[in-house]
Amino acid sequence: MPKQTALPRWRGFNLMGGYMTTFHLSPGYFEEEYFQIISDWGFDFVRLPLTYRFWVDNDDPFQINEEKLSFIDKAVLFGKKYGIHVNIAFHRGPGYCVNNEATEPFDLWKDAQALEAFKLHWVTFAKRYKGYNNEKVSFNLVNEPFNVSPESHAKVMRATIAAIREVDPERLVILDGLCGANIPMPDLGDLNAAQNVAQSCRAYKPGLVTHYLAEWVKGAENYPEPSWPVVTDGKVVFDRAKLEQHFNCWAAMAETYGFGVHCGEGGCFNRTPHDIALRWLEDTLEILKSCNIGYAMWGFNNRFGVLDAGRTDVDYADFRGHKLDVKMLKILQKY
Repeated sequence: MPKQTALPRWRGFNLMGGYMTTFHLSPGYFEEEYFQIISDWGFDFVRLPLTYRFWVDNDDPFQINEEKLSFIDKAVLFGKKYGIHVNIAFHRGPGYCVNNEATEPFDLWKDAQALEAFKLHWVTFAKRYKGYNNEKVSFNLVNEPFNVSPESHAKVMRATIAAIREVDPERLVILDGLCGANIPMPDLGDLNAAQNVAQSCRAYKPGLVTHYLAEWVKGAENYPEPSWPVVTDGKVVFDRAKLEQHFNCWAAMAETYGFGVHCGEGGCFNRTPHDIALRWLEDTLEILKSCNIGYAMWGFNNRFGVLDAGRTDVDYADFRGHKLDVKMLKILQKY
C-alpha cells in the first residue's frame, strides 16, 4: 500500500473559534482548555478554520487590523505550550468561501484585485509567525476549492506561495485538493516536500453516511437511512474498498511526487446513527493510518464532535462540564 512520508502523521481536531462571524461557536477566540484536553488525550494537531472578516475593518478585505489577530496569536501560543501543531487555515479568504453565509466583493479565481487581497493577508500572517518553525505552525491557504479549473487554482496558489516565500522562505504551506479537497493535484507536483508544500484531503466519503440530514447540503433531507457499507436496492454501492481506493490515490500521488498529505477534515454529522458513524469512522481511520496520513476531525465540540455533539443515541459521559462521546474518542485514540 502506498504511503506519504513527507509530513508527520499529525492527529487532532478543528477548533471553531474563528470559523464564521455568524456562527455560534465562533466568538473570535480559542480556549486554552481545549488545547490542554487535546494534548491530554494524546493528540498533537489543531486546525483553525478562519474567516478573514474577523480581522478587517468595515468588511474591507484591504483594511487589515492586526490588533484583531491577537486571538490567533493566543492559539499559536497555546499550541506551543501543549506541544500541538497549529494549522492556520482560511475557511473564508478574500474572494472565496465554500459556504454562502456571506457574499464576497470579488472572485479569487478570476479577479486580480481579489488575488492581491488574498496575498496581502497571507503575507501579513507570514510576517507575524515567521519566528515559529514548521513543527509548530503551518498555513492552509484556502478551504475546499470548488468550481475552479486546475489552471485557475494553480495560478492563485503559486502566486500566493511566491508572496509568502518572499517573507518566510521555509514556511510549510498546505493546499486543499480540488473539488472540496477530494481530488489530488499532480499538476502541482513540483511544489512538493522539498519546497515545504503539502496537500490536504477530506474524510467525508460517502456523503450519504457523513452528511445524512445535514441542512446545509442540498438534497440531504432525501438521503436514505444510512448503512455501512452503503446498500441500495440490495446492492453494496460504497464500502471500505472504495474508501481504500480514494485514499490510496492520495498516498500514491504523495509517493510519486514527493509531497506530504494530511487529512484536514473528516467526520459524521450527528444525525447519522451512532453505530453506523463509528463503524465508518474506524474503517476510515484505519485506512488513513495504513497510508501514514494524519487527520484533523471536524468534530471537537460541534455536531460532528466528541464533545457536545447533540446526538440523541449516545450514552454520554460527563467531562469537565461537557458531554463526552467516549466510544468515538476511543476510536480516535486507537488510530
